[in-house]
Amino acid sequence: MRRSALAAVAVIGALALAGCGGSDSAASGAELSVDAAYIPQPVSDSMAAGFLTITNEGDTADELTSVTSEAGEITVHETAGGTMKEVDRLEVPAHGQLVFKSGGNHLMFEKLKQQPKQGHSVTVALHFAHSDPVTVKLPVKAATYQPTTGHSGQSGHSEDSGH
Repeated sequence: MRRSALAAVAVIGALALAGCGGSDSAASGAELSVDAAYIPQPVSDSMAAGFLTITNEGDTADELTSVTSEAGEITVHETAGGTMKEVDRLEVPAHGQLVFKSGGNHLMFEKLKQQPKQGHSVTVALHFAHSDPVTVKLPVKAATYQPTTGHSGQSGHSEDSGH
């Protein structure tokens, strides 16, 4: 009797968990992760740039809609044809990456409460159209820092990312 009661509890628990996961699976088809995040130590005390790679292993595209931080105001900038412009959103393609790198897309930190110093980090929250926010710590690197990974991070899907 005891065994069947335990088995019933296990089955009910598994069904409850499956129900929780199933209810949002349509809304969270993107599987997002972030790596290669950093901020070069800024020369200005009020502005800085941030770089990172958002990888989507899921079957559904998502969009980065905003970035927030206690450190100051952050806007998302796209660079196309040598021209930088602020944008409201950028796509994170299914089975692809959204790359923020020097000379390309980047995060612009403005009205900083204090100048980020090398060795410290700045915490940001990335907000998406469909996925839950992702909190990321961006370590402050030397102003001359160049990532050795080419901003492809450790994802195996970066071979054809346009290098």
